[in-house]
Amino acid sequence: MKILMVARATLYTEAGGDTIHIINTAAQLRKLGAAVDIVLTNAIKDYSGYDLLHFFNITRPADIILHIRLSKKPYVITPIFVEYGEFDKYFRKGIAGKLFRLLNPHTIEYLKVIARSIYSSEKIMSPEYLWLGQKKSIRRILNKASFLLPNSYNEVTRLKRQFQLRSSYAIIANGIDEAIFNGADSLKKDALLVLCVARIEGIKNQLNLIKALNGSRFRLLLIGKPAQHQTDYWKACKAAAADNIFFIDNLPQQDLIPYYKKAKVHILPSWFETTGLSSLEAAAMGCNIVITDRGDAKEYFGKDAWYCDPASPASMLKAVEEAAGSSYTKNLRTKIFEQYTWKTAAIQTLNAYNETLKISK
Repeated sequence: MKILMVARATLYTEAGGDTIHIINTAAQLRKLGAAVDIVLTNAIKDYSGYDLLHFFNITRPADIILHIRLSKKPYVITPIFVEYGEFDKYFRKGIAGKLFRLLNPHTIEYLKVIARSIYSSEKIMSPEYLWLGQKKSIRRILNKASFLLPNSYNEVTRLKRQFQLRSSYAIIANGIDEAIFNGADSLKKDALLVLCVARIEGIKNQLNLIKALNGSRFRLLLIGKPAQHQTDYWKACKAAAADNIFFIDNLPQQDLIPYYKKAKVHILPSWFETTGLSSLEAAAMGCNIVITDRGDAKEYFGKDAWYCDPASPASMLKAVEEAAGSSYTKNLRTKIFEQYTWKTAAIQTLNAYNETLKISK
């Protein structure tokens, strides 16, 4: 079986959770005997040697439609359906914030695509996207897919609500690299050390987190680099930070281990998360987890995490206080190693590929 994974053009230059997801899934699939290549959406491939295509990020349909049309191959898609609407409409600053308050989320995403094509050299690969628009493009891609591979049942519910979903699907949960993040709950933790591992950008909400922990008894380490075109947000974070807030540039996963081992709490107070890969990694390394109450994370963490309102710094501080003062629950780590690893995800993905090829024949 030969698979072509098609990922956003900025997969490596603007690395994020989907970068880890794609690289690790591909590596595990190769161990299972599948031949997997990764290509960026701004490159045209000779598709003839591949059995099927695997797309990621349904919120970027302008990247995908052309490859479907040219390849004429069956395809699956991992949606990673992040909803930016609340942040864009109510908390984005500047001229864009004022404009976005007047528009619906799909129109906002359409304008972002146009803006990226002008200011970021992210070419619109699929000309038909311009007249179809964001919502119709997404609906077309979803309903022509052989299989959808969402990360949770809650994601399926959200997709059905917005796009009248008809395609078959299989839940493929996100995971960790169990060879790297192999647990550390027995180590002595620093109850006053709090981590937030994420790219620094508005949707991840570090500014409100800084406001929450400024001048508190906690030391907050923000690990991640600023997102492209969000240097103003990064500067605002730096300007707002008190002496107990520290910034560390993006680190390879292996280099995160000492921080995960030492910290008692990891927080990801985003405006929206499908999962939060760093939350899974930190939990596997013995951290208590504070995570946003927006999105799909409760399906992963259940009662083994503390939840916060991303709009409320007071809610964040309260959740951190509770997590720092609580013992670590090994139930979550057991669940992660049984259900949420890239090896497990690859096995399930391979099963979906086989079903797709049966259907296509």
